[in-house]
Amino acid sequence: MTTTSRTDETSSRPGGAGDRSSRNAFAVNPIERRSEKRGDPAVLAEALADVRAGSFLFVGERIVLDPTTAEPALFDLLRAKRLGADLHEGVLLGWMPDGAPRFAATLPADPEDGLTLTDLRSLALEGLVTADLFGAVAQARSLLVWHERHGFCANCGRATVPSAAGYRRDCAHCGAQHFPRTDPVVIMLVTDGSRCLLGRQPRFKPGSYSCLAGFLEPGETIEDAVRRETFEESGVRVGRVTYRSSQPWPFPSSLMIGCEAAAETTAITMDTDELEDCRWFDREEVAAMVAGTHKDGLFTPPRTAIARLLVEDWLEG
Repeated sequence: MTTTSRTDETSSRPGGAGDRSSRNAFAVNPIERRSEKRGDPAVLAEALADVRAGSFLFVGERIVLDPTTAEPALFDLLRAKRLGADLHEGVLLGWMPDGAPRFAATLPADPEDGLTLTDLRSLALEGLVTADLFGAVAQARSLLVWHERHGFCANCGRATVPSAAGYRRDCAHCGAQHFPRTDPVVIMLVTDGSRCLLGRQPRFKPGSYSCLAGFLEPGETIEDAVRRETFEESGVRVGRVTYRSSQPWPFPSSLMIGCEAAAETTAITMDTDELEDCRWFDREEVAAMVAGTHKDGLFTPPRTAIARLLVEDWLEG
């Protein structure tokens, strides 16, 4: 197999379309996944033997950082093994455009050679990571957490083993195959002309207001999930729902589906189990929240959150 060039991948290569989603944190990922190659053990063996290969390393939910840049470190495979990584229990994320393989693996304990670790949420909030790295480490963390939580077969309860270069777990006892999951979440900016609906949960920082959101349930369309979640949390009914953009959210493995929804009613009956406050904000007040100049110190989430992009798109018309 040749890993340096493939004529059939340019149309599916991520991160180059310039669509709305590419502005969201964790959404740009230059790795070519080549999913059709994962089932061939020879492909994994060749990637492990490639001197250009690199791996991101995690301890639990924390990623090992490069001390010179404070960004996620990429380790050559020999050093990764010396630090304790079992790459055969890791994940072949895919290949960079130049053909260099990229892996993700876990360490059994904190490394002892002065390396530091942090969680991805902190990295996102600090805004110190380049867009390309954000997408790759989101992919890595989601897959590794899935492996940690699915070591046993949901069908018969026996132990499973990784296969397909880390994108499947197999049960030798009953033959069941298990695949990584992604949990879809609708997040919506509800609008009423020159006003939008924002709320806050008790866990938010004081003064922070964001879009309403909730998990999409089985047998439910995106539009119906937006309508249901909005009504359940705020008592507001919405009609037209428009998709805006999406964002991988690796905490641990969600896909945020960003929408704008037009309100049909405006009276608020807030679910106090979910929200601490929910109210309508006019356009000028929201602009001040985004700019950090609100008279009461209210603000919106940082730009790493899709909620911020939904709000900014609405402000820009």
